[in-house]
Parts: sequence; C-alpha cells; structure tokens
Amino acid sequence: MSDALDPAVLDAEDAKILTLARSARVRTGAAGGAAVRDTDGRTYAAADVTLPSLRLTALQLAVASAVSSGATGLEAAAVVTGAAPHEVDVVVVSDLGGPGIPVYVAGPDGTPVSALRS
Repeated sequence: MSDALDPAVLDAEDAKILTLARSARVRTGAAGGAAVRDTDGRTYAAADVTLPSLRLTALQLAVASAVSSGATGLEAAAVVTGAAPHEVDVVVVSDLGGPGIPVYVAGPDGTPVSALRS
C-alpha cells in the first residue's frame, strides 16, 4: 500500500463501482462487498464468501471474477465494509492492476471513508 487518496473526490465511474460494491453487500447480507473496473471499463462485483471450506473476501472474489473473464488489468477498486480492508486485498488488486490502482473504502452505508493506492 502506498499513498492515500481523497475519498471525497470520486468521478462518476468510481462512484459506480462503489454503488456496485454496496449493492453486492446488501443483496447477500454479507459483511463486505466489492467491485473492480478493468482496463476495458467492465465491472465485476462480489460479496464476501464464508463457507466451511472456503473463505474469500469480496475484493479477492471481484478480482478473481475479472481474471476469469479475461481482464488483463484494473483501473480502480471499491470495498464496502465495516472494517478496513485486509492488506492482502490491496495486494491482490496490485497483482492484476499493478501499483497505484485506487482502492476506495466505504462504510456499510456506502459513504467513502478512505482511499488507498495498490
């Protein structure tokens, strides 16, 4: 993780992935929701998965969905959760998108609280 961003400065596309992340969380009742936008402008949303044999955070799953759909890079990511994202989540974003990808973090109500760079 590197320098922080101002979460209050979201363009329309970043606001969209934040909305998708919140919707994924609300739809499933999960603790967290996430969405990413790939370099072609496609979006992927996911919610936390907690099964006896499988645990994935929403951001890990959103990135995995992008990869499995053929994405070769990311432009931005958003997480809606009651806690700070795990450092590994930001690393996963960097694995696909490289360094410097914005990761917007919002509280459960969807209000941005922080923003990081991968």
